[in-house]
Amino acid sequence: MQYQNYFVYMLTNADRHSVLYIGVTNSLERRASEHSLGLGSAFARQYNAHKLIYFEAYRDPTSAIAREKQLKRWSRAKNEALIARRNPE
Repeated sequence: MQYQNYFVYMLTNADRHSVLYIGVTNSLERRASEHSLGLGSAFARQYNAHKLIYFEAYRDPTSAIAREKQLKRWSRAKNEALIARRNPE
C-alpha cells in the first residue's frame, strides 16, 4: 500500500517576520508554487506570504489538519521558536 504525504507548512513574506501563514496540503511543491503565483489563500496573497520557512510531513490528512489547528492556536512566539529550532536561517 502506497502512502500519501500531507504537509503542514508555514510561509512568511520578504520581511520575514511581519506575517506568518500556516496551511496544510497534500503537495507542498504545488502549493508553494501556487502561493508564489498569488493563487489560493487571500490572506497569503494580501500579505505576499510565499517564502516557505517550515514544514512537517504526515501520512494522513486527519493528523495534518489536527497539527495545523494546533499551530494556529499557538502564540506567535511559540511558532517562531519552533521555526528557529528547525530552520535557524
